[in-house]
Amino acid sequence: MPSLGPAATFRGVVRTGCCMVAVVGLGNMGMAMVTRLRGLGLAPPAWDLDPAKRAAAEATGAVVPEGLGGIADAVVLLSLPNEAAVAAVLEALLPGLPAGAVIADTSTLSPGAVRDFAARVAAAGCAYLDAPVSGGPAGAAAGTLAMMIGGEAAALDRARPDLDRVATKILHIGASGAGQVAKLVNNLMVATNLVVAGEALRLGARAGVAPEALLPVLNGATGRSAATEINWPRWIASGTFDSGFSAGLMRKDVRLAVALAEAVGAPLDATARAAAAWEALSGAVPDVEDFNRLSAAIFEGATA
Repeated sequence: MPSLGPAATFRGVVRTGCCMVAVVGLGNMGMAMVTRLRGLGLAPPAWDLDPAKRAAAEATGAVVPEGLGGIADAVVLLSLPNEAAVAAVLEALLPGLPAGAVIADTSTLSPGAVRDFAARVAAAGCAYLDAPVSGGPAGAAAGTLAMMIGGEAAALDRARPDLDRVATKILHIGASGAGQVAKLVNNLMVATNLVVAGEALRLGARAGVAPEALLPVLNGATGRSAATEINWPRWIASGTFDSGFSAGLMRKDVRLAVALAEAVGAPLDATARAAAAWEALSGAVPDVEDFNRLSAAIFEGATA
């Protein structure tokens, strides 16, 4: 595991108290949250393992510490790729946080893992919320995310003023892990709807009705979904494919959802077939590509 950096003060800044929300993990989502906070006139502490991402955050006016131990804020937003990354960050972050600090983890993870993280953080005198989000980088930058919260209500109350800066819909789903359950159910449906939309629009096109004629019908009738109302017009039909969410990340979320179904004994049929399509088409749509390309590939004739 690469070093997460020493405990240190911020470059050129004397930290005398925890008065800001910090962001750890500066990928597409994390950087968008930093951009949002900067737009509100804040200079959030921001950190990432990648020096280039730290430099990019510093260029926006964010304050970059020498290491995670230099973060001592009442609320810390995490946006990380997997459970191993979260575990490593917590190890370096927790010793420097004040008692009662709240870590709101926007990463998409397994419910079991976040329950373990919550217990670990509680033992250190802080609180951990699983707080996965919907809305993508555009929503983060605009402050319009939907956030699904699992964890203690009191911790959410303490963090809410800062969470309100990046999200317009904050839903307390239940105890620790509940936010992740909601996110995995949501993304399993998104993944399935993209498969279904590509296949159904392919049927229409081969029968002589193009997507530009079909989409207004679907979106004005009961066949609509976010895949037809948002993804197809904005990123697929336009050819931009710049949602900021990769096919690899969607595959990770789908695998987590399938694993959850197996763990709790929930049979999957239609959604399992859609999940299989995401795996089978990894050659046609590699992990690095925008996740909307899978629906486009199906429309163009790809089959699982």
